[in-house]
Amino acid sequence: MNVKLDTKEKFTVITPNEVTLTAIMTEDLCNLLLPYKQKDTPHIVLNMQAVEIIDEKGGENLANLQQNFYEHNCSFVICSLQPVVEKLLDKMELLEVMNVTPTESEAWDIVQMEEIERELLGDE
Repeated sequence: MNVKLDTKEKFTVITPNEVTLTAIMTEDLCNLLLPYKQKDTPHIVLNMQAVEIIDEKGGENLANLQQNFYEHNCSFVICSLQPVVEKLLDKMELLEVMNVTPTESEAWDIVQMEEIERELLGDE
């Protein structure tokens, strides 16, 4: 799968350069991203601007991946969903459990707020 990686100070932006994401492709994406949980900058912003089609299993894989990151105290925010993809995820009731923002800039804000929250709660 063709993806663009852009490492920032507090997170990495992953942008799939694919129009269609299948279950197999999202499994590959999971295998690419899971090692990030062990890095000094484990937080991920998944920019889905190019993705126009995703199958149901692919949507489930993304929701599970995001859940996995949060279970390990790492942020994972999805942004720039195309309307068709958003509609499918909503129909599957996955949007309710996913952290999704309209823009990459808003995703950055979420990651930074979650980082501050973790620092504050870590002191208690």
